Amino acid sequence: MARRFGGRFSPGAPSQGLPTEALRDAAAETRRVDAAGARANLMVVPPVLAAVTGLFGGPGVLVLSLGAALVLGLGAWLLRDGLRAEAAYDARPVARRPALPRKMLAAVLTGGGTLLAALSGGTDLGGSILYAVAAGGLHLAAFGLDPLRDKRIEGIDTFQQDRVARVVDEAEAYLAEMRDRIAGLADRGLATRVAGFEALARRMIRSVEEDPRDLTAARKYLGVYLMGARDATLRFTDLYARTRDPKARADYEALLGDLEANYVQRTTQLLEGGREAMDLEIKVLRDRLQREGVTTEQ
Repeated sequence: MARRFGGRFSPGAPSQGLPTEALRDAAAETRRVDAAGARANLMVVPPVLAAVTGLFGGPGVLVLSLGAALVLGLGAWLLRDGLRAEAAYDARPVARRPALPRKMLAAVLTGGGTLLAALSGGTDLGGSILYAVAAGGLHLAAFGLDPLRDKRIEGIDTFQQDRVARVVDEAEAYLAEMRDRIAGLADRGLATRVAGFEALARRMIRSVEEDPRDLTAARKYLGVYLMGARDATLRFTDLYARTRDPKARADYEALLGDLEANYVQRTTQLLEGGREAMDLEIKVLRDRLQREGVTTEQ
């Protein structure tokens, strides 16, 4: 029976030393489906149809049709970004609402584009407005509204949660830039390796989101270290895209290995610190109950 041989740095080889949960998260990351989805992709069809149909009319029809295509295309682009922002909001226990309500703006633009398209087809203004209102309403019914409130954890003050949200947004931006630059190399092994590092960084992010008191201990890892990892990734991808130097690749993967080990250690310390705090609270409560004559089961 044929057997496949490969080493640690062979394409597609698993990352060494990663926790099982991180490996599962990395595999899920590489298979992640775009939050925009097929429905959002279909919204590209109307602007194309509007532009094409305008070619067969007079100058006025052409201008209105091209205007409709432009407005509808902008709406489709905003919708895709809005769906991705909503998915990121839903995935985090602490999150700020999107600064720009992209899905609602996309609905308005869809209505405006439909108005122009109807006018280019010879529909009177009243009828075109009705088409626009219907299109905007159907858009909202199909894709919903943007998140309108910040997501917070009960019992933790707003200031702390806002600090965490800012740091997490910065960390996610660094991770996204690393992922995008590695994806440009079209190397599955490197993509999986970086996804493994992302999974470990996100485990720390989740720990900080669930207990903002951990932010002080983790801030260097979510800021300075991730920024350094991003900068190293930019330099590596620029070099590797030109030379495909195996030594540069080995050095980069060794850097990721060092970072992974540090992130695993720090995240474990954060979780153990949370357990110690819980045990202390339980001990204090039991001591109080015993002083008041209430017996507790050990």
